[in-house]
Amino acid sequence: MAGSLNKVLLIGRLGADPEIKQMVNGKNVARLSLATSQSWKDKNTGEKKEKTEWHRIVVFNEGLVNVVQQYLKKGAQIFVEGQLTTRKWKDEQSGQDKYSTEIVIQGYNSSLTMLGGGNSSGGIANDNNQSSNNDDMSQISNDMDDEIPF
Repeated sequence: MAGSLNKVLLIGRLGADPEIKQMVNGKNVARLSLATSQSWKDKNTGEKKEKTEWHRIVVFNEGLVNVVQQYLKKGAQIFVEGQLTTRKWKDEQSGQDKYSTEIVIQGYNSSLTMLGGGNSSGGIANDNNQSSNNDDMSQISNDMDDEIPF
């Protein structure tokens, strides 16, 4: 379809250590659980409120999978750029079809950048091995450092 765009940009923290699996073709894939949070004050009560969304991230680029495995741990703050994909799978117990929506990092227009703290904001882009420094992104995302639920 001409004139369409499937692009997702997220800044968040890992809710668990990355999970590395081997696919049937022998290549590795990384699965990440990413939390994004927003907070606000309730206008009526003045109480601070927060909402956290969880996102499934799948990394197919082997070089990037190796970096994810070596450097990312639970709580790491990252910036991801990828595409939304919904895949169908069969539940082994019930035999019913299930669906999972994930952000896929694969190809030249996807990237994963480590932000903040011990991850020193080194940028990692997919396929074309670009590197970028995202200090600006660190400053933007400082609001998310408070009260992350993990």
